[in-house]
Amino acid sequence: MPEAPDTRPAATAEPPAPPLVSVVIPVRNEAPNIAPLVAEIEAALAGVAHEIVYVDDGSSDATPAELAAAAARAPVRHLRHRRSCGQSAAVVTGVKAARGRWIATLDGDGQNDPADIPRLLARAEREAAAEGGAILVAGHRVTRRDSWVKRRSSRVANAVRSRLLQDATPDTGCGLKVFPRALFLELPHFDHMHRFLPALVLRQGGRVVSEPVNHRPRVRGVSNYGTLDRLLVGLVDLAGVAWLQRRWKRPEVEPETPPGTGPRT
Repeated sequence: MPEAPDTRPAATAEPPAPPLVSVVIPVRNEAPNIAPLVAEIEAALAGVAHEIVYVDDGSSDATPAELAAAAARAPVRHLRHRRSCGQSAAVVTGVKAARGRWIATLDGDGQNDPADIPRLLARAEREAAAEGGAILVAGHRVTRRDSWVKRRSSRVANAVRSRLLQDATPDTGCGLKVFPRALFLELPHFDHMHRFLPALVLRQGGRVVSEPVNHRPRVRGVSNYGTLDRLLVGLVDLAGVAWLQRRWKRPEVEPETPPGTGPRT
């Protein structure tokens, strides 16, 4: 007599544990920088559970092919915007897709040094353990490796922004930052928001600290998010973030009353 078919559900593999940190990198037309940067990130985070999340912001060069090749040899995930939506939109897309508790953001041009990530991550974990998890660790490019125009415009912008927003950050434009994914998802999302993350985190009731980081000259490709667009939108963005700060009051929530104990007096 033939045996009855086995109707038990097949055993399924356990889903992989989420990584500790997701490195989110927005890129547009950065094909020559993909492979070198991935190799540097892998070396910097050896022994740390991590993933690399690239968001291709509508590139028209070989960036998609380079990302596919990188994903075959490293823990790289890559998403693509059908058309360019800007750097902030790419960061938002990447953070939403990320699986790590912590997010480290990097510019895709190779000027941020991935070797700094472990130090910023360790600082973030210490701060979170001591004071709570709502912490942003921002990189501070003490020695800039940019053109005179970029350095000068950045100094002016930082001075004006710091005075108006009181965001306690000497270099908010540095692409290297570490923060909890959950904290970022609570922030308001809008175009160019990545330039105001310290102010937005403070508005949310979090804390901001800065760490000196290495900064390197660009050696491959050309800038795709240029100085001119930053200057043109800077004043409007600044006014908008200042408005957001004024229009929000952070409530102080009292401890919840246990059931059956009556109202607090």
